Amino acid sequence: MEKPSTLLLVLLVLLFLLARSGPIQLLQPSPAATTPLHRRLPNGSWLPGAGATYYGAPNGDGSDGGACGCQTAVGKQPFDSTIAAGSTPLYRGGEGCGACYEVKCTTTAACSGQPVTIVITDQSPGGLFHSEVAHFEMSGTAMGAMAKPGMADKLRAGGVLTMQHRRVPCKYPGVNVAFKVDQGANPFYFDVLVEFEDDGGDLTAVELMEAGCSTWTPITTIDTYCSAMWRSNNGRKLNAPFVLRLTSDSGRLLVVHNAIPAGWKPGKTYRSLVNYS
Repeated sequence: MEKPSTLLLVLLVLLFLLARSGPIQLLQPSPAATTPLHRRLPNGSWLPGAGATYYGAPNGDGSDGGACGCQTAVGKQPFDSTIAAGSTPLYRGGEGCGACYEVKCTTTAACSGQPVTIVITDQSPGGLFHSEVAHFEMSGTAMGAMAKPGMADKLRAGGVLTMQHRRVPCKYPGVNVAFKVDQGANPFYFDVLVEFEDDGGDLTAVELMEAGCSTWTPITTIDTYCSAMWRSNNGRKLNAPFVLRLTSDSGRLLVVHNAIPAGWKPGKTYRSLVNYS
């Protein structure tokens, strides 16, 4: 056994070495490390192992109802039928509604290998096939867009298609953010749908500033409709016009002045003059 004096000497030497090395710093996780995986836009790498089928008419709009509630909007600008219903890893309990992905196929002779951008507008009821990591139930139009010229029908006839995918920022050229006031909204109970936002396609926060105020009031997300519905229900009358501040899933802010004007009407859509891009 070491003598007490020897142990004390060893302890003093260790303390001296620690003091010379400077203060001990605790490593803090980076913001990215604390962000849920489904909230992160990837670094651009293609992810293998996804599968795709198509729904509806060969050159049709695909699913025009369902979990995201987009209905016939999928066949109109800015979606233009390039949409898909996503399996659970893509739909994410509704949070994936409105998210944009690039997809491409290279596994058959009919595949062009060129990427096509699609938007998640519904939940795929079929789940995953075989060993897929994700499944896209695409419109016939979207699937055909991945084919070589003149080979769209052959590609669609191939059954379950293996392809690659990656999450990308949404881009709606010439289309600005729109705010659709819910049919049941009133000054005491205000619901609004935020549509066509560029960037990640998901919003993590929406804040409202009333007329004559200088402070932001957070409002909560409650539902999906090709994007999220946001609600203010604090029991008091809200005074329009409203300024809305949007936070995208990449952390970018967008302030929209006069987003909801004075004299707003339930069921009406108000189109802004701005977007993230």
